[in-house]
Amino acid sequence: MARSSRQSKIIEIISNNEIETQEELVASLCFAGYDVTQATVSRDIKELGLIKIVGEKKKYRYAFVGNDDKVGSNKVANLFKEAVLWVKHTGNLVVIKTLRGTAAAVSNFVDRLAIEHSLGCVYGDDTVMMIIDNVDYVVKISSRLSEILAN
Repeated sequence: MARSSRQSKIIEIISNNEIETQEELVASLCFAGYDVTQATVSRDIKELGLIKIVGEKKKYRYAFVGNDDKVGSNKVANLFKEAVLWVKHTGNLVVIKTLRGTAAAVSNFVDRLAIEHSLGCVYGDDTVMMIIDNVDYVVKISSRLSEILAN
């Protein structure tokens, strides 16, 4: 089946169920008639910009935050404020230290801000690095992220 159909189904599945792992998502898709692998689901998760949030059962689950989703955007902004420990800069990088396991969600939030002069983010388990195309803007961008953190 087509990628757009599969990705729409993923959004439907995670909206109606607390899906914690890629394996659970693969199983749900297979049950719905989609023949997928974990690698395909992993790519879809990245393309859709899915994040993990704490679900009602106090375990992490996948969630989708659309660009026009104000409530979801507020939740992601709150996640940013709760997950980020500090923001610093060096050279042409802005480094964002996060709680363990939250760097992907923070990176997703920062990417969605579409900050001018940001070439993108790279993240690990507890650190996000923003690559800035011009050293002259690093302090300004770092300050902007710190302001979001403080508000």
